[in-house]
Amino acid sequence: MILFLALVFSVALGAVYIQPGTVLSILLDQLPLIELPTSWPDSFAAIILKVRLPHTILIAITGAALAGSGAAYQGLFRNPLADPYIIGVASGAGLGAVTVMAISWPKDLLGYYWIPVGAFVGSLLTIAAVYSLARVGRMVPLTTLILSGVAIGTFTSALTSFLMLNSNDHIYRALSFLLGGSSMSGWQPVLAALPYMALGVVLLIFSGHFLNVLQFGEEQAKQLGLSVERAKFFVIVTASLTTAVAVSFSGVIGFIGLIVPHLVRMIWGVDYRLLIPLSILGGSSALLLADILARILLAPQTLPVGIVTALAGAPFFLWILRRAKTEVFW
Repeated sequence: MILFLALVFSVALGAVYIQPGTVLSILLDQLPLIELPTSWPDSFAAIILKVRLPHTILIAITGAALAGSGAAYQGLFRNPLADPYIIGVASGAGLGAVTVMAISWPKDLLGYYWIPVGAFVGSLLTIAAVYSLARVGRMVPLTTLILSGVAIGTFTSALTSFLMLNSNDHIYRALSFLLGGSSMSGWQPVLAALPYMALGVVLLIFSGHFLNVLQFGEEQAKQLGLSVERAKFFVIVTASLTTAVAVSFSGVIGFIGLIVPHLVRMIWGVDYRLLIPLSILGGSSALLLADILARILLAPQTLPVGIVTALAGAPFFLWILRRAKTEVFW
């Protein structure tokens, strides 16, 4: 219900407010075999179908990707702070995406397909570097994971800024991208993101059983018959792909992958077969609500949604960090 309301109000809000009932009527009128009496201006249908609806869908799938991959990373590392943003994966994906944009700003659908490829490569290289730096023997301690993520994330962010300053005029459009505000509009980014997103979400949900077994520790997981290294590789690649899709078209948005899985875990428990699908739905709802807030806080000006999630996420991060000193999460 929250997701449905968030979707409707996200489409309704804007410089021209359109009543939610009118929004639903316009959307229903697009379905086959349904013809409703037209009681709205033609401009309303154009605004909804060509501008607001693709933006809303892009925000919803971005939230789903970040929350689902955040839950997977937390389960993989058995660490409550293993969020794609905090451990640097989102920044690495941002670097890969901006590199593709710097080479050639996408002008058609084929060009848009290359952005998540670059982001995927960047996210994989980043998670490999962070994991290697943070590992102490067979363990990946909380402190070293965070420090490695901050260091690599800062480095990749600096490289991204360097690319922006030394590229053509088009790359300056990536400034809002880095703040978590998509500089792309229309249906092309949505169509480019959907195939990757569908694959990533399905594989994340499929990884729930692996993550449940990994919570017992690697040695016991092996005794239970799980091929641990293959399972870890599968989860890392899947979560990195899903993060890359989110970053490619909506920018670097922090803390959704941290907040949503924790709230879901507190309410519904730690079974990853349930936790990941609920995190995906919750991530869509949370980012849509953040996007709505970003549009009304300084209306008619729109804030990058990454600023809103950072303002909400930073205190939550500190609360989680404080709990981590005294409680066992797993």
